Amino acid sequence: MADSGETVTHIEPSAFVTYLEKTRWFGGKGRPFEVTDVRRLGRLGDGAPRVDVLLVQLTYGDVAPGAPDAVELYQVPLACYTEAEHRLDHAFIGWWEDPEEGWLHAYDALHDKEAMALWLAAFVSAEVPTDGADAAEEGAFDEGGIDFRRLPGHELEPDATASLFSGEQSNSSVRFGEDSVLKVFRKITPGANPDITTHAALTRAGSEDVAHLYGWVQAEAPDGLVGPSPDGTDVLHLGMLQKFLRTATDGWELALSSVRTLYAEEGVDAEVSGGDFEGEAARLGLTLRAVHDLLVEHFGTGTTDASAVADQMTTRLDAAVAAAPALGEHRTALTSVLDRLRGLGELPVQRVHGDLHLGQTLRTSLGWKIVDFEGEPAKPLAERLLPDSPWRDVAGMLRSFDYAPHVVARQADDLGDEENDADRRVRGAAWAARNQLAFLAAYAGGELSDTEKTLVDAYLADKAVYETVYETRNRPAWVEIPLSAVARIGVA
Repeated sequence: MADSGETVTHIEPSAFVTYLEKTRWFGGKGRPFEVTDVRRLGRLGDGAPRVDVLLVQLTYGDVAPGAPDAVELYQVPLACYTEAEHRLDHAFIGWWEDPEEGWLHAYDALHDKEAMALWLAAFVSAEVPTDGADAAEEGAFDEGGIDFRRLPGHELEPDATASLFSGEQSNSSVRFGEDSVLKVFRKITPGANPDITTHAALTRAGSEDVAHLYGWVQAEAPDGLVGPSPDGTDVLHLGMLQKFLRTATDGWELALSSVRTLYAEEGVDAEVSGGDFEGEAARLGLTLRAVHDLLVEHFGTGTTDASAVADQMTTRLDAAVAAAPALGEHRTALTSVLDRLRGLGELPVQRVHGDLHLGQTLRTSLGWKIVDFEGEPAKPLAERLLPDSPWRDVAGMLRSFDYAPHVVARQADDLGDEENDADRRVRGAAWAARNQLAFLAAYAGGELSDTEKTLVDAYLADKAVYETVYETRNRPAWVEIPLSAVARIGVA
């Protein structure tokens, strides 16, 4: 049996380079890198297939050694066979001579239903003891150095067939029949992943506003490969098993569909459109409030100095003006908003979502669900674990409502027709405002206080300023979307 964390030396690093560069989830595309270490975290099974869970260290050549983004870790589970499996040619990583097994053909295990059956079997073995002296809050099962954990309350289907979701950008998800879905984290950061810890808290609290967590996968961080984790633990969270939401529809797609219906109804205002979204926006506001309240109950609250928050936003604004000069004419108005924030004294902070928008929501037959509590992927884990203002989540959702009409308008067959473009701008703005107000009123439980209005304005400003820089660099034709929002912030 392989030791957990042992260095793998028999695999040519170029095999990983070639495979990583062709995947959708690899975040280092376009950057020069080399594979500088490979560790085996553990092994599942002892036949065909055998699954080796590898942690691959990449070192980038476009930044100085020691820079925050100079080194990254990626999880690559291998399904290993003694003979070629042509059904998995699309997921082929390489073939090599293994010191224990001889020549092996290796594939990305997430694409192999036989390999993923081993993961499911390990979860089943981690059944939670609920009776007598052995009763526990969670079950555990160690399989070859990989630690599978289970929460009580759900019996897994051991014979469910695995199928990989397509199209995901940063992680990989495998569905087990109609019962559960396993999200496997590709980019690994030492320490407890907030997607797991937040879902665990909300599941234990009985929240109906998230897909319940059934369990998770973890391993011990190998010595010498990773530095200290921000939370002081030596854990690597590798994946999480959740309830599969059979009736779920992506919230962003629902919003776009509502706008398409509005635009298709010539001369119809947003409030009488057959695709009116106001009720859904209000229900989504109630859902976010319920989630925030439960997070307070479990993780507690703290305070932060409003002037320090305003200073951070001002620093980002100054850098943004340099990167996107079009922001310059709005600097005075934005500074006024941040000055109002600065005068609020101490602000309550708590565990939040951290990267909330309509694409992080699902509408099911039973209501809205909020998903993906990892926080902003670009931020280091230490920052994502910090308590923050719940109004940051609110602002993210408000900006998402603003983007939806613009995205649909840019897909119009008659784009460029001045009269129709102008009509879409007016009615799209009305759609966004209507849903923003409904969402806000539901979240706040009525009309906002002066303090809440200041917080909304400040976090909207911070988000729209970030968007302006992003669009300037990546989609210049879209920069008018956040710029028009910047111009409205703090007005009336």
